[in-house]
Amino acid sequence: MNYTSYFGNFRNVKNPIAICGKSPDFYKGPEYKKLVPKYSFFKDWKDGIIDNDGYTTLYNEMLETLDVHSVYKVLCGFYKDESFTLLCYEKSGDFCHRHLVADWLNKNGYEIKELQK
Repeated sequence: MNYTSYFGNFRNVKNPIAICGKSPDFYKGPEYKKLVPKYSFFKDWKDGIIDNDGYTTLYNEMLETLDVHSVYKVLCGFYKDESFTLLCYEKSGDFCHRHLVADWLNKNGYEIKELQK
């Protein structure tokens, strides 16, 4: 099973892969930059120029430029047992692009869910 989670839950995470623009200093694991939101719309969202719906639209458009099967293959390749946990900063119930990634993977036949502590 593959998961999403956040850095605050790091001690419970198996096979982490960061998908954020900048990982915390303590994190020394792999990063997959192709899933990092584009700075332009991330900044607009942080500044309140666009809301969650606008961010979701722009991020999903970004995902559409990627081949989901190739992305999944790369993610599975980071660890020998092929399972992984995608990491970002926001807590489980908060809006975060990792949930959009999970939706995208799930819609394309790859099961992934939020890791519960």
